Amino acid sequence: MTDFVVRIHGAVSEVDAAAWDSLLAAQCAPSPFMRHAYLDALEQSDSASPESGWAPRFLTLWRGRELAGACPMYLKSHSYGEYVFDWAWANAYQQHGLAYYPKAVVAVPFTPVPATRLLARDAASRALLVQALLAWCKEEELSSLHLLFGADEDIAACAAAGLMLRHTVQFHWKNAHWKDFDAFLASLSHDKRKKIRQERRKVHDAGVRFRWSRGADISEADWDFFYRCYARTYREHGNPPYLKPEFFGRMAEDMPEAWLLFIAERGGKPIASSLIALSADASVAYGRYWGALERVDCLHFEACYYQPLAWCIEHGVQRFEGGAQGEHKMARALMPVKTTSAHWLAHPAFADAVERFLDREDEGIANYLDHLGERSPFRQAG
Repeated sequence: MTDFVVRIHGAVSEVDAAAWDSLLAAQCAPSPFMRHAYLDALEQSDSASPESGWAPRFLTLWRGRELAGACPMYLKSHSYGEYVFDWAWANAYQQHGLAYYPKAVVAVPFTPVPATRLLARDAASRALLVQALLAWCKEEELSSLHLLFGADEDIAACAAAGLMLRHTVQFHWKNAHWKDFDAFLASLSHDKRKKIRQERRKVHDAGVRFRWSRGADISEADWDFFYRCYARTYREHGNPPYLKPEFFGRMAEDMPEAWLLFIAERGGKPIASSLIALSADASVAYGRYWGALERVDCLHFEACYYQPLAWCIEHGVQRFEGGAQGEHKMARALMPVKTTSAHWLAHPAFADAVERFLDREDEGIANYLDHLGERSPFRQAG
């Protein structure tokens, strides 16, 4: 790395926003969640901070004055908000009197969206980023390094550097260029088509109607209502919401074009909402957050799947990603997709044990995907 300089930053604000976003735009799998403004909003709102267990340590790679590589990295004091579960690894360390935390995580906090994590000018720069990450973790005597939900290029660079790979399953919808939602329904098997119509009818018969707003058209009042819904969802599950109101305020101000909001109303009163993120070219939509202040049967399916899918069909969106986990999404034509993370553990014996575990887990994931492949919701040809 004689021609390169590695720098570690305590905040993304220390990196020029235009240079970061230019590098992001050049990647094969960029996402709005890797934009400088998004990551900065997480920090400025104290959503991702040392106090919340996400201490920023951004790594950049420089060739002279050129930003040749960069990635978000966080020192973690726990494993919440990652969606790749390593609690058993942490417990094993603790049982042997070893410290698992802090660990290093290359990820977007609270955001299990597969996309580029290692921003790089070329494959050589990406490989150097991985080397720099490993060198820094060893220098800091950290237990481990984890790159979560990486793009194919990221995973290949990590595998070449000797990191272990771990697979999980998500469910994504792909647009077959249906002319409308009815045409999409017609592509499904009879029982799935019937079930979706029944679920939509229940919401309609309950007097619920939807409206949507995009970008700068989302009003401050609608953002405020959305946050009430979002916070309610977390608190109903016994957890405080990860993201602070200030974060969404920054999104409304700095990245309005990346957001699509659905609001459900009954009798002119808002009762539920779902927030969708959009890629820069609007070819991909990402289901993110939802919540309801009143209970209506099947409202979740309508707000989080049917309304967004109908919007995607109408606006030519090519893919809708439904977030982490959720086998029930297959009934709504979101199909299984394998996602991958990469892991390095400093302790040789634990690394060997984890590698054996991942081999067994990978076999289980492969069998699970085969099983899901036999349960397609689409009509069979012929």
